[in-house]
Amino acid sequence: MNGLRDRLSRSAALLATRDETGVTPFAGYRVTGFTNDEEAGVGFADKAKWLLEDEPEKLPTEYSPGPVWEPCTVVDRNLYTGQNPASSGPLAEKFLPLLS
Repeated sequence: MNGLRDRLSRSAALLATRDETGVTPFAGYRVTGFTNDEEAGVGFADKAKWLLEDEPEKLPTEYSPGPVWEPCTVVDRNLYTGQNPASSGPLAEKFLPLLS
C-alpha cells in the first residue's frame, strides 16, 4: 500500500476492505469512527442496519473511541481515522505533513 489514497480513510470504508476470504489488510490496526452515542444523537441509530462502533471487531481491528462529539483521531501505521466532524481539523493537521 502506498500513495495518498492509502493513507487517509473514513472509518466506515474499512468495512469494505475484506477480500473474498474475509481478510482485511487492516487487521490489528487501531481505528476510530462515529460512536453509537453520536449516531443516536443525530437520530440514525434506530434506523441503521448496523452501527460503526459495533463493526471493527469483525475485521478484526481495534476500535478506539474518544469522548462523544469531541475531536478524536487515531493514527496507526499508514491509516488515519477521525471519529466525527469535530475531528476533521485535527486529523488534517496530522496528515498535512505527509504531503510535503
